[in-house]
Amino acid sequence: MESDHSVTTCKRQPLHLSDPAGCGDYFSLGIHTTNCSPSLFVLGAISGTPLRDALQKDALAERIIGGHEAQPNSWKWQVSLQISYPEDMGYYGHICGGTLISSKWVMTAAHCVNVSYRVALGEHNLMQVDGTEYYIDVDAIFTHEGWNPYAIANGYDIALLRLKSHAYDNGFVEIGTLPPNGQILPNDYPCYITGWGVISVNGDSPDRLQEVVVPVVDHEICSQPDWWGSQAKETMICAGGDGVRAGCSGDSGGPLNCYRDGRWEIHGIASFGLVPYCNTYHKPTVYTRVSAYLDWIRNVSVFVPVR
Repeated sequence: MESDHSVTTCKRQPLHLSDPAGCGDYFSLGIHTTNCSPSLFVLGAISGTPLRDALQKDALAERIIGGHEAQPNSWKWQVSLQISYPEDMGYYGHICGGTLISSKWVMTAAHCVNVSYRVALGEHNLMQVDGTEYYIDVDAIFTHEGWNPYAIANGYDIALLRLKSHAYDNGFVEIGTLPPNGQILPNDYPCYITGWGVISVNGDSPDRLQEVVVPVVDHEICSQPDWWGSQAKETMICAGGDGVRAGCSGDSGGPLNCYRDGRWEIHGIASFGLVPYCNTYHKPTVYTRVSAYLDWIRNVSVFVPVR
């Protein structure tokens, strides 16, 4: 994160989304179901649109379902992607999560991409200045060339944000560790979802970072017809599906944290789920599987000059 901003607390305001389908709270990006039934929906903001047109309060601004507040600054690589309110300059709102993967790069979901960001590092309470956080602007955004916002289930939901200045270790910020190339976790492997996402359709936004442990659902199971079927690709990782615990809107782009071989690794990037019923039984949160994109990550971050 770069050019350090003066520390300003995030100011939440009512967010609204036009309802092109006339379906009330239901809105999906790319994949619709009939008769206004629940939709496959990316778990965060829509790229390239103004904040008030992109976010719906009831479906996009709350918290992890079935979780609890994380110990402050225990997930030091977790970042908050924030954009400013055009009507209130100086105030910023959280729209997606992300992971610091080097001092100059943040990894997030492609569907989170917006024209202008700041990245909050060392963040815990979005509404309070704790003295642990600092902010850096984004210098450039690189979205996977295979990403299609109108075909979410095709995958490639990954983007890298280049920071204008180097992130630094202030005791509350750390670089996340990526898994080995091609690493696939076994079924029922426990991992943690972290984020500032939704808890229910009508729930309030949490100020503080949330966490919940969820089991990995292997591809053989997740791709069965009564789970996600053909929408679950081998380049994805599913986690949850017990009908209780799930990531949801606002958690998008954030990490799936898994402890393996004595260290925490970032195995997933929150991508999509069934909104607004994110904790639907046999519909686990679906993540971009990081170990399937290591070559792309390295090509972008190594071959793109760092200013």
